[in-house]
Amino acid sequence: MNKDVVKNVLAGALATVLAVSVSCASERKQPFCLGTPTLREAENAEYRGIYDYPVRLADGRYDGEPFVEGGASRPTVQLLGDLLETGALEGDETKEAVVLIVESSRSSGSFVYLAVIARRTVNVENTSTILVGDRVQIRSLGIVDGKIIMEVIQHGPEDAMCCPSQKARRTWVLEGGELVEKSSEITGTLSFADLSGTEWVLARSRWTGKVVQDPPITIVFEGGRVSGSSGCNAYFAEISESSPGEISISDTGMTRMVCSEEIMLFERGYLEAIDGAVKYGFLAGKLALTCKVGDEIKILLFNAVEPIAPDE
Repeated sequence: MNKDVVKNVLAGALATVLAVSVSCASERKQPFCLGTPTLREAENAEYRGIYDYPVRLADGRYDGEPFVEGGASRPTVQLLGDLLETGALEGDETKEAVVLIVESSRSSGSFVYLAVIARRTVNVENTSTILVGDRVQIRSLGIVDGKIIMEVIQHGPEDAMCCPSQKARRTWVLEGGELVEKSSEITGTLSFADLSGTEWVLARSRWTGKVVQDPPITIVFEGGRVSGSSGCNAYFAEISESSPGEISISDTGMTRMVCSEEIMLFERGYLEAIDGAVKYGFLAGKLALTCKVGDEIKILLFNAVEPIAPDE
């Protein structure tokens, strides 16, 4: 074997051992540790409990063969956002990871699943998967005292399937290695109050992908007004809510500073989208604004400056 190849293999193996050792030392796991599953591993793991056969994601997505030869409908599964939480779920020092998966091949539904992955050997494996619901919005996900706690927006008795408005706090535990839902508490109805008192920072936009901008683009909701930074200028507008999750924005104003052409171009696109905001909701822990710009629908995703934490 080529000496350079041997050196590269040995260097890679050493780097893996050192990374695992650091992880074990930081988490004080004795006497043996293989490290907590990572988001990258979750994006490429095999998952069971969605279909009657396992599916392996590649970079967070799986596309199966069409259900009918030549048809458009096919099994489609993907990791929901970048939400991954870790913690000990089985009463020992070993930390599992929990992620969300969405299956969207059946008619117009988007079926959200909660999945546990663990490192039983060098590789991670999916140990349990359970259905959360159809078109359920996830406000937050966390592990507290061995319990998985999720704040969700789900369908109330009178909600159309497109538009859930019922807030709930749901709790799962691992029993015998299987996820079991232990409680589901209704906590209210979705409203502007769920957005107020928090500064939200733009993280992703459908037309550009991940947003990395300095200064960041922000939005704050207070009563009947929104305000924030659009990258170069400060902006403000009136906002009204016709029903839970349904909004309109009007009378937008802004300061008149001039920045680089790149920043100004993005700012114009952002303000155009905000002017067309028609809905708000949550996606994998992020605030999601749905905006109509002409005949195009644009989605803006925001992170809370102080993330919403599940209540104990």
